[in-house]
Amino acid sequence: MNKNLNVAIAPKDSTFQVRINSEIKRAVEDIYAKTGMTLTDAFNTFLQQSLNVEGLPFIVTKNSKEALRAQAVAMLMLDLKRAEERADAEGWIDADDLERELGVID
Repeated sequence: MNKNLNVAIAPKDSTFQVRINSEIKRAVEDIYAKTGMTLTDAFNTFLQQSLNVEGLPFIVTKNSKEALRAQAVAMLMLDLKRAEERADAEGWIDADDLERELGVID
């Protein structure tokens, strides 16, 4: 797969049509309009993200909400671990250590 594909600048030489319920179409157009995007812009963004990750740009399971939450928690925990490792490596001190150094607590 060519990882240099860019949906925004690629020549538009093909057409894709999809049938959709008119009420659903209006609802999603309203959602995207709030971000300054058209339905076409949103679809092209979906395509670009699919190219970027080489798959669907979101998790699809029976329990997508739980899977996304678990993924977010895992990413947060990784960030916290990295921050703790950086703090240890750079000799940072925590609030309790600071209070001890200032003589606020024993």
